[in-house]
Amino acid sequence: MKGLSRILLLILPALLILSCEPQEIVVPPEGDQGLPETAEIPEIHISVSLAEWNRLLALYDNYYKTKQYIKCDATYIDSEGSVTVRGAGLRLRGNTSRRRPESGSTHQAGKTDWHHCHFGLNFQEYTKDAAHQVRDIRKINLKWFKDDGNYVREVFCYDLFRRYGIWTAPHSSYCRLWLKVEGDPKETYFGVYELLEPVDKRFLKAREGFGSPGGNLWKCRGGAGLNTLNTSFGRDDGSDAEYVYEYKGSAEKYEGARAQLQDFILKLTGKGEDSFYKWIQEVCDVPLLLRTYAVNVTVGMWDDYWRNSNNYYIYFNTTDKFAYKFFFIPFDYDNTLGTSLEMEDAGTQDPFHWGREENPLIGRLLRFEDFRQIYKEALLELVDPDKALFYYTASMQRIRDWQDSIREYIPNDTGEDCEIRDEPAYWGNQHRYRLLTTGPDNFFQVKTQTILKYCNQ
Repeated sequence: MKGLSRILLLILPALLILSCEPQEIVVPPEGDQGLPETAEIPEIHISVSLAEWNRLLALYDNYYKTKQYIKCDATYIDSEGSVTVRGAGLRLRGNTSRRRPESGSTHQAGKTDWHHCHFGLNFQEYTKDAAHQVRDIRKINLKWFKDDGNYVREVFCYDLFRRYGIWTAPHSSYCRLWLKVEGDPKETYFGVYELLEPVDKRFLKAREGFGSPGGNLWKCRGGAGLNTLNTSFGRDDGSDAEYVYEYKGSAEKYEGARAQLQDFILKLTGKGEDSFYKWIQEVCDVPLLLRTYAVNVTVGMWDDYWRNSNNYYIYFNTTDKFAYKFFFIPFDYDNTLGTSLEMEDAGTQDPFHWGREENPLIGRLLRFEDFRQIYKEALLELVDPDKALFYYTASMQRIRDWQDSIREYIPNDTGEDCEIRDEPAYWGNQHRYRLLTTGPDNFFQVKTQTILKYCNQ
């Protein structure tokens, strides 16, 4: 296989058929940090009519979190060739990171003040047929590396999930992005972007471990602590409405899905200890969940379920109100690896007391010694030098290799983020952390020492 695009596996659908058996840790051979031999960075070219582009700007100005699409043409290019989709859908994405892609009221050809922003491409937004997909792929997300001078944080985290056998995590990799609005003298090069697998029905179908793709999928955002019914539940119907728990299924299934999720929350918060211990093992793969959360805490993901009631999906693999398997799907890992907020220091925080007590799922599990032991062993595996997973020498080499593969493509026409810088986000509360310098400020070393300290108490 060639290219970092193959890490994504979006372009090779057959490789996304993952076993429901527990996944083994992927330990690269000595000297091999998991990069393909040829670090190919695929190209994505988007072209938009002037009228549609100005409509996108107007949609943003009317409501900056708009989820509405405009029509575009999109071309994907790699060593296997070129695929063009006419009449695809293009939208803006992001929460606090959502931006207007250019300054000014309407587009000014040749005088545009461009800005990095997140995009979503839905090849079948307007026409659902075989011609409107790229190698069986219907959607992709394109993320700029907001406040990540290293161009690596989210890519690293999703790669670590993969190496550790967490098959419920999305895949991601790099690409290069161009955009041309009708009338522009040339394409605008937006630079290196992250190519991210969306969490949708295809995501569910691609992983046999879920058992069935016909269940209920929810996106969970700010306030989703799984601790109360006094919050907003709703269905993603294509409008701009947002909910704390947003259902990603059909209208006719929504009421049953909401009843199922609300029943889960009531049992999670209301069961006694013995009843909870039995029930959670019936409805959840507890070792998988705890191993997932061990990765989450190890990479310093504080904008998460446990700490910030945010940024995750949940999937119930049936529509039955009581008989199902519950899966936690990790999501959105750009605020990690030393970018710290909402806690004093994500590098030194006790991994057994990572989040808030009012968010019960992980805390309740860790009250039981056998569950706590699973979590502890996962933390220790992740920082074990012999596993080459999170340990600083392996992590630093992996990052250097990735950065070398994209370095020449970083300078771009927006004038933003035009160099690789080893520093966390400026708005965080810890500015000292570095990823590529060893010593007391190296996040991998600090986090490893923290995990060893609390695991050996």
